[in-house]
Amino acid sequence: MADPIIRTEDLGLTGNGDRLLGSISIELERNTILGIIGPTGSGKTSFLRVINRLIEFDHGYRVSGRVYFEERDIYQPEVDLAWLRRQIGMVFALPVPLPMSIYDNLAFGPRLNGIRKRAELDELVENSLRSAYLWGEVKDRLELPALKLSGGQQQRLCLARILALKPRVVLLDDPCSGLDPISTSRIEEAILRLKKHFSFILVTNNTKQVSRVADRTAFFLYGDLVEIGPTAKIFTAPADRRTNDYLTGRFG
Repeated sequence: MADPIIRTEDLGLTGNGDRLLGSISIELERNTILGIIGPTGSGKTSFLRVINRLIEFDHGYRVSGRVYFEERDIYQPEVDLAWLRRQIGMVFALPVPLPMSIYDNLAFGPRLNGIRKRAELDELVENSLRSAYLWGEVKDRLELPALKLSGGQQQRLCLARILALKPRVVLLDDPCSGLDPISTSRIEEAILRLKKHFSFILVTNNTKQVSRVADRTAFFLYGDLVEIGPTAKIFTAPADRRTNDYLTGRFG
């Protein structure tokens, strides 16, 4: 694979003595969607948290191996974590809007980064909301508290908030869990359109969602990478029997 934007080499993770990830080597191509599937407890979310070093908020965890972002080892001591998390943003399973207006949710991060002009902030807010398929629903009520939005709208707001920081990679941790089919469809439409500008890693328990949107799919089991390949191949002719068993509902 030529010039991946993210690359892991023998990535391992232990937590309080337990092995959570073992020797994971994966590459994320630019402007693609990598889906990660596997049963609960297979290490999917832990993998995301290692990728942008959110794992460091948890005590007792130890990372081994290497994680490269644009060929830079992100676990080197000189790496600025604020910079890294702007480059590699994350949307969580449960939406977590800030307790402020819709507008201020979008403008908060850019203001911290030094953007002060109202016209520039207005443009950023509108473009981010459009990218997340939310502008048409909220453009006339941007001063409404974000917590007044529906669950699906809040999740798209959280995606828009990440996009406002202009990241290179977006990590999606089961972003449609608990959402209705219409909200799920809008999230999927957004990321399919946005992959022209960003790279995505999508962790989900919804295998049908991965089959709809992912370019490549990885199957995790008990902290191990069982196999990875083009999504069509993983879903129609997996190389490992365990992948087939999971996809056909024999376990997981």
